[in-house]
Amino acid sequence: MSATVVPLPPNPSSETIDFLRRMASMVSGRNGEMLLRAAALIESLAQRAMSAERLYHEQQVQSMRSAELREAAELASDAMVGQIAALRTQLAEVTAAAAAERAAFEAERGKLLGLMTHAESHIGKLTGELETLRASVDSFNETVVSVPIEVLRLARTQFDYLSSGFARNSDVISQAMSEIGGFAIDQALTTKKADKT
Repeated sequence: MSATVVPLPPNPSSETIDFLRRMASMVSGRNGEMLLRAAALIESLAQRAMSAERLYHEQQVQSMRSAELREAAELASDAMVGQIAALRTQLAEVTAAAAAERAAFEAERGKLLGLMTHAESHIGKLTGELETLRASVDSFNETVVSVPIEVLRLARTQFDYLSSGFARNSDVISQAMSEIGGFAIDQALTTKKADKT
């Protein structure tokens, strides 16, 4: 007996599976078993295909979401890189300014320390000279010497000249000492005039 060939309808897999099962019920023996196995295999493959398609769709959605997140992260990263670069530039500028200010401060400090050391040395020297002058004046007062008035006036002029020179050089101590010398000569000249009257 010859079998009639029936083409599979272009329907969904459930109709194909139903068709195979119906055919298996009409055919006996090994052919029926093969048709049942084929129906079970198609059903299993259809379920796997649907699961795979669903999984593929989920992964596609997840991939799109990941791409969006990656793009957002890259934009945020670019923005952060820009901010970091700007902050590094600011930090470099602030550091350079601080270093320049520190160097200027150290230079000024060194200059002031030098001036202070020089002033202390000068004060010590002038103090010694003042003590020497005081000793001279004291010894001069103890032993009065006769000096012509013209010599005293000439010395007074010399003290005025020294005083104005020290004033121009801002040497206050030497200026004061010159003025003291001039005052001492003025005192001597005043005393001499008082003695004459």
